[in-house]
Amino acid sequence: MSPGTSRRAFVVVLDACGVGELPDSAEYGDAGADTLTHVAQAVDGLSLPNLGALGLGSITSILGVPPAAAPVVHGRLHPLGPGKDSTTGHWELMGAITPRALPTYPDGFPSEILDALRAATGHEFCCNKPYSGTEVIDDFGEHHLKTGELILYTSADSVLQIAAHDRVLSEADLHAVCEKARAIMTGDYAVGRVIARPFTGEPGAFERTTGRRDFSVDPPSRTYLDELTADDVPVHAVGKVFDLFAGKGITEAHKGKTNAQGIEATTALIRDLDHGFAFTNLVETDQLYGHRHDTAGFAAALKEIDTAVGLWHSLLRDDDLLILTADHGVDPLSSHTDHTREHVPLLAASPAATDGHRHDGPMSDVGATVLQWLTGRETPELPGVPFLEI
Repeated sequence: MSPGTSRRAFVVVLDACGVGELPDSAEYGDAGADTLTHVAQAVDGLSLPNLGALGLGSITSILGVPPAAAPVVHGRLHPLGPGKDSTTGHWELMGAITPRALPTYPDGFPSEILDALRAATGHEFCCNKPYSGTEVIDDFGEHHLKTGELILYTSADSVLQIAAHDRVLSEADLHAVCEKARAIMTGDYAVGRVIARPFTGEPGAFERTTGRRDFSVDPPSRTYLDELTADDVPVHAVGKVFDLFAGKGITEAHKGKTNAQGIEATTALIRDLDHGFAFTNLVETDQLYGHRHDTAGFAAALKEIDTAVGLWHSLLRDDDLLILTADHGVDPLSSHTDHTREHVPLLAASPAATDGHRHDGPMSDVGATVLQWLTGRETPELPGVPFLEI
């Protein structure tokens, strides 16, 4: 079948669902990382019939998910550049490779950044060190309420995060503060993301809200999203995808701050989208469960996703393509609670593609395949090779 105006492609990122260490994982402190395998072991096996039928258990050994009798295109993908976070992971999938690791701040932000933040925002800050996002509001939330100092923290990833209680700053005001911080974090200080982290509640029972917003640095180069929009292919972003690309190459954004919202938006697009591309991130395996090493919650989220995958697969038209993948890992056996540098899974299903072969390659093969599927062309300017015959 040749590409036509009715063709559609859907890429869904199962955030943090890594499938095994990379050759350089030890350099990141992640030797032996294998997120899905270790989650499955921790819960005495996963029950994922729809993902399993597509071939998840054919990619790697996952307790409870046997190899498929007739897998779709399946395999493991690897990054071409450094890093192990959502920003670089999503960029890699769409052909943008960061030339150097984005800056991290294991000792907190230096005085020149703090001075610039104070001058730009008019606020004082507390904490200023790497911290778990849930623990930081427990440990600094009461101080924040008493003093008005905003909670500034980071992680092993290239992020600057600012948390504020809704009684101190409204969600909109916190977003405005983070926009000003984004403008400061440029050049050598260009972290991947500045993240607004609003929370509510009382001391001892603080809770983060769904008002998180990520302010990402622009991709370092042209992406397959840019290629698609240049060819007048509509590009829909679900969840934090719009933020991770700073809106570049995206036609329309759809809510997806929770998995339920992301699944609902993706289902609506698969039902109703006339033609084009939809790029979804399902965040909870990372944000709610992965960083907390909550394997039971992780498994439950995977089960919810599996049910959605079964529905999505049943709704595919003959000229549709559905790709399921990830951006990095967050291994529950790791000694830390940050992301882990890993391979990511590839499952690619289409009624028009019956050759369920194994494909291992760079993550950018996803973007290359989407471009070819929807436009019939490739671009030598970007990395990646299509893995489907059209």
